[in-house]
Amino acid sequence: MADKTYFEQREIEALDKLKAIRSELPFICNEFFVGIETYTSPLTRLGYATDLRIFFNFLVEEIDYFHGKNVRTLDYSDYEHLESTHIEMFLDYLSYYKIDDKIYKNTIKTKARKLSSLKSYFKYCYEKDRISRDPVAKVKSPKLHEKPIIRLEKNEMTEFLDNVESGHGLSERAEAFHKDLKERDVAIVTLFLGTGIRISELVGLDIDDIDFNTNAFKITRKGGNQDILYFNDEVKDALIAWLDKRAQNPDLDDEPALFVSLKNRRISVRNVQILVKKYASITTPLKKITPHKLRTTFGTNLYTDTRDIFVVANVLGHKDVNTTRKHYAAISENIKKDAATRVNLKPNQNNESDE
Repeated sequence: MADKTYFEQREIEALDKLKAIRSELPFICNEFFVGIETYTSPLTRLGYATDLRIFFNFLVEEIDYFHGKNVRTLDYSDYEHLESTHIEMFLDYLSYYKIDDKIYKNTIKTKARKLSSLKSYFKYCYEKDRISRDPVAKVKSPKLHEKPIIRLEKNEMTEFLDNVESGHGLSERAEAFHKDLKERDVAIVTLFLGTGIRISELVGLDIDDIDFNTNAFKITRKGGNQDILYFNDEVKDALIAWLDKRAQNPDLDDEPALFVSLKNRRISVRNVQILVKKYASITTPLKKITPHKLRTTFGTNLYTDTRDIFVVANVLGHKDVNTTRKHYAAISENIKKDAATRVNLKPNQNNESDE
């Protein structure tokens, strides 16, 4: 049995990366990371650090006052020279820039996330009275355009599962591996479509997390909180079939991970993404189906059946029901339109009078 769980190991790796990046940031940033440690996850802090590193490198390369300064020795007094215009220039810079001859491009969504990191940092500095004004407060976040929900329709979902099970349409090379991977792949896809689990939650599952007596399993949510999800008999059958196949491999006797790769190690997020893309390209070549889209498919089906946004939010693990409402707003409109057709204002107009 491994000494550390997948999530514990992931946290250690995030903390190691965070420590390395913090050594490249202004020394005064340490106060911020210490201050937010109790209510943020290591992955969140790593995201902040990564975004701040890009920002400070931009300052010393592109902004006259900061040009040539040592990032590590920047002080709060230097922040007083920051203007909202500099932040807007940074957002423009993110569209296309180079680091060590490698080109980077950022979408509007990524720009918005990086701006959010700056807002969190400079708001903290301002509230701690380290700076006299917040240079980011008046900068508007980029407008995010709502994208249509991409999901599998009922018939596509059935065909998708059939293709995973049969291997129909796979390339000759992929078909050669299908015999060994079929039960695993069916279990993974069925779990996505049957529970709405996140890809990180799925990858982190251990065999001991599954309880077939109650058709439930334990997951670790974003932020590290644990939760219990339940599954139906279709998911149960797929999991049992995979575990029976898995048990035939003696090299996995000491491996706690539920899902493993051909190398007999815990399957990676990247491998799961490739797996889903492989089968999706056969079933729905015009739709870009990802593990998250399978999660969306589950959420759509659950919302259509229950018509309860709070149930969907709870099962999907959304902390804010508005996040759920935003994703399923279009479906809400369809439900409201459908409801309007169910009310007959003259229900007895074709019936004979009782009088």
